[in-house]
Amino acid sequence: MDLTPIINAVIALVAVLITAVLVPWVRARTTAQQRDNLQVWVRIAVSAAEQLFAGSGRGAEKKKFAKNFLRSRGFKVNDRDVSEAVHAMLEAAVLELNREVQL
Repeated sequence: MDLTPIINAVIALVAVLITAVLVPWVRARTTAQQRDNLQVWVRIAVSAAEQLFAGSGRGAEKKKFAKNFLRSRGFKVNDRDVSEAVHAMLEAAVLELNREVQL
């Protein structure tokens, strides 16, 4: 059974939720410069995790590395609301990276 359409639908749903809920929440609590800075570091963290932990089934390791990487750069990822926003940004960066790889 090919799960590709289901996975694509879930990814699309996550993207919609990020856009509709978390993006406005983050924007209301940060400056444009802070958001841009966080987004750059999130992309770096995701790229580094993908490089260091190659292969499928290692998502938990990759996420842990990315969060620790962001913490080491001074970003707050423990607060529940902030952590959810960072998690969404991490997932979006992974999706973006995977799309770039597929091209």
